[in-house]
Amino acid sequence: MKFSLFVHMERLDASQDHRTLYEEFVTLCEIADRGGMHAIWTGEHHGMEFTIAPNPFVTIADLSRRTRTVRLGTGTVIAPFWHPIKLAGEAAMTDLICDGRLDVGIARGAYSFEYERLLPGLDAWGAGQRLRELIPAVKGIWAGDYAHEGEFWKFPATTSSPKPVQKPHPPIWVAARDPNSHEFAVANGCNVQVTPLWQDDEEVRSLMARFDDACAKHPEVERPKIMLLRHTYVGSDEADIAQAANEMSVYYNYFFAWFKNERPISQGLIERIPDEEIAANAMLSGEAMRRNNVVGAADEVIARIKGYEAMGYDEYSFWIDTGMSFARKKASLERFIAEVMPAFAE
Repeated sequence: MKFSLFVHMERLDASQDHRTLYEEFVTLCEIADRGGMHAIWTGEHHGMEFTIAPNPFVTIADLSRRTRTVRLGTGTVIAPFWHPIKLAGEAAMTDLICDGRLDVGIARGAYSFEYERLLPGLDAWGAGQRLRELIPAVKGIWAGDYAHEGEFWKFPATTSSPKPVQKPHPPIWVAARDPNSHEFAVANGCNVQVTPLWQDDEEVRSLMARFDDACAKHPEVERPKIMLLRHTYVGSDEADIAQAANEMSVYYNYFFAWFKNERPISQGLIERIPDEEIAANAMLSGEAMRRNNVVGAADEVIARIKGYEAMGYDEYSFWIDTGMSFARKKASLERFIAEVMPAFAE
């Protein structure tokens, strides 16, 4: 089992300074690198202070000069917002800058807020179709002298300049949920990233079953890797753990507010959700977060992840975006590195 950190800048109110938030983000990444984590993942979002990540390649280029050995992954770029030539070139240049440590995670995107601003009229189905056309095209451009005649893009023979350091190219990961996305990823030799979001371990088992079914349908393809992304908190005592669960409850209420795209947004900040509305949402209650997410003392967290390892997951990614303070994120990450990861050392 390998371990990674999934992390972004997040700004929840106008009093927070972007420079400070970035410095805190970098500090968490440096802790992950020094602590022996396998990878850091950071993604792409636009116009949302909830998750500040306009171009992960810029961020990764900076992190490559601040870290030593950790792999650096896009978690994820949003497929419909990229032309294949542009994505191939920027990824290859980033792989060059970070000395071959790049992983490329790609998703169709999740927020209609972003779709309606960057590609008005786009829906999740159309975004998924673009992802399916994009990935083979990017591989072709990396190989060189590749021409494309597709539904969404058409261009004459083109070669990525530069080419990636890694041969034949950086590992590609697809964010998958439904069976078709698992099958596409496996058939195209891509690794898979999954998350149950707020749901319990039954969904984690279901996601693995979809991946296993996809692998069984493509025995000609070497089995790819699969990564599990989960909100995680390693607490110091029960009061600390309960506070973390309640903070995750607030986070998920805002996550779904952004997903539904119904509340007013000003200066990139979504309208505040009343406390009583959060308290009334039983599906996302603190109790549900404590039960479903990986939230607990170190021994509880170890036991949960051992279960995921037994299911066949290759990588466990610590999703640290929770809206909690930097000090609390840092303390939990340090406990995870010191108290949880050694239980998985070979």
